[in-house]
Amino acid sequence: MTKTKLLDQFRSFYLRNYPDDMEIQIEYFSIFGGLGWEIDTTKQITILIEELILNKFVLLRKKIQNLTLADKECLRLLRALAVGDRKIFSAFNRAGLNNANGGSALNFLEQKGLIQIEYSREEPARSLNPKGKLKREVARYRISHKVLFTHPFVRFWFYFIAPHTKEIEQGNYEPFLKDFNKRRHSYTSLVFEELSEVLLNYNLRDSQILSSGSYWNANIEIDILTITKDEKIYVAECKWSNHKVNKSEWHKLLDKCQRLGIEPTQAILFSKRGFSKELLNHQGKSLALYSLPDFEALVKNKNIDENLKNLFI
Repeated sequence: MTKTKLLDQFRSFYLRNYPDDMEIQIEYFSIFGGLGWEIDTTKQITILIEELILNKFVLLRKKIQNLTLADKECLRLLRALAVGDRKIFSAFNRAGLNNANGGSALNFLEQKGLIQIEYSREEPARSLNPKGKLKREVARYRISHKVLFTHPFVRFWFYFIAPHTKEIEQGNYEPFLKDFNKRRHSYTSLVFEELSEVLLNYNLRDSQILSSGSYWNANIEIDILTITKDEKIYVAECKWSNHKVNKSEWHKLLDKCQRLGIEPTQAILFSKRGFSKELLNHQGKSLALYSLPDFEALVKNKNIDENLKNLFI
């Protein structure tokens, strides 16, 4: 799925449900996005999950199995991808798969449109001496691509529901609810990061974007790194937490850039809860700050792809 499809799903969810604010829109979308259902967003999210997912567990599990042909390797891989670091090789290890059967499952899921590959932009390590050898740990390091789920609900299912299948089947929702309340913010962070990239690129729509996405290597990860044709570099970090972002997060981002040997045209911070007064005083040409109201720009344009396919309708 391209980021355009994610934007279409985001707009579709908004137009079906008209939530009161962007926090509700993003959090509820991270769970129910891609289903095409009308959701009463005035209800607490745990109540909706119980009514629409837990109480309909058997039906929804059958639909998930239909999407995956109930293939055990695919189901294990989806669970590993949902809860891990999204790197393909580590997901294979977590799922107990090798490169052969793991690669086959990965290709099947991609063809079914349930996942998409996010390709690494890391350069292979090379010795400064043409005849020299790399250190053993460096030579053994494998660049790994990552995976994104194309529908938020599918990731939610394998992140939270699948691990608690037995309890939910018995009507015992407490273990799931405890787990959900503990990890709900970290779960939503990835969707917030994806939508932040969409918003950034939307604001750069008059520029020709050559490359955009997260950046990672063996030692450093940056949530968003976008490069335009005119050689401008935009780097961003996204914080879905209940604390205001302060100046230290800006410095951490700039430190990552320095370690990577890049000079960003602009550093950007996205925050659920806004920013400290000190950080707000520094925003300008070299620093841009985005908070939740800024995401309303993504739903003002009411046009969505008429061929948008939802999971279960």
